Amino acid sequence: MPPELCVRVDGVEIQVPAECSVAAALRSAGFSSTRHSLDGTPRAACCGMGVCFECRVRIDGVERLGCLVRVREGMEISRDA
Repeated sequence: MPPELCVRVDGVEIQVPAECSVAAALRSAGFSSTRHSLDGTPRAACCGMGVCFECRVRIDGVERLGCLVRVREGMEISRDA
């Protein structure tokens, strides 16, 4: 089993696989979306390489693309980006 680390997603501590992107970690933790569009439609990573911008999340208060950022211990992730 790969090593895991602890991050907070929307204020809840979860364990995610180390050495993966934030988008992949969210998916592996059971989140089906990374954010919601203005009309409330759930959105999730499509391309996995920073082109579609659907994986936008707030990481430690800064809006980032979840597919381009690796998870790290103690990271604060908010899906309200």
